[in-house]
Amino acid sequence: MRILKIILLGIIGLTSCSYKPVDVAVIKIKGSDTMKELTENLAREYMEQHPGVSIYVDGGGTATGIRALTRGEVDICTASRNLKPEEAKVLADYYGTLGIFFLVAKDALSIYLNPDNPVKKLSIEQLKNIFECKTVNWKELGGNDQQIIPVIRNPNSGTHLYFREHILGGDDYCNNVVVEPTTRSVIKFISEHSNAIGYGGMGYKGDIFDAKIEGIEPSVKNAQNDTYPITRYLHFFTSKIPSGIVKDFIDWVLSPGGQKIVEDSGFIPLWEIPF
Repeated sequence: MRILKIILLGIIGLTSCSYKPVDVAVIKIKGSDTMKELTENLAREYMEQHPGVSIYVDGGGTATGIRALTRGEVDICTASRNLKPEEAKVLADYYGTLGIFFLVAKDALSIYLNPDNPVKKLSIEQLKNIFECKTVNWKELGGNDQQIIPVIRNPNSGTHLYFREHILGGDDYCNNVVVEPTTRSVIKFISEHSNAIGYGGMGYKGDIFDAKIEGIEPSVKNAQNDTYPITRYLHFFTSKIPSGIVKDFIDWVLSPGGQKIVEDSGFIPLWEIPF
């Protein structure tokens, strides 16, 4: 029995001496729901190439991501808009810097319609009237005699603010709108309601139709050459100049390999991909 105990202790000792814990670098990312699937795709590919790195990606909206960044809870905030002045002030007060931003992709903001809706194209003015409830029936736009149901993102969303600023001219949405938390839920609602209309990133697909705006189709080519009228840049924000593994990840996202993932995810890369 004593000999068995000694052997067991020896095995445990050898095992503990030979075991070396693997260091794992962690990157935490939170923010834009528009960018969530894109960032997950980027993180997945990067982790496959770098086994010692774990990247955690969460959504919640641009505003939520910025709050998490200012609290030091995440390394990167994904944002589909620029910082508001009050957000920049919080960063400056806390970190002594206005933060660092990186353009990582370009996006065309699609206007989603149900495929059964005979209306297939709209103007910016018509969009403004729809989401301010000045135009309330599809027959006013050459469609069916049905009440229009505008569907919007929640106020935490950078897309919500971008649409309000660039389409509504800063005016408020009307009260008769349906508010959905994510782009996926916007698409689901519109696919189930033939008289609904909403918006979201061009990279998202589903049982919907992407309307032409001012006669221009939302496509990669039209977004790259700026002929499609609703285009924007997507950002990474950090509280300070990134270093270490965070810098390496961002550098990779901006490299041809990372930009290929951007393209494969349905978004527009910052430049032509060489392969």
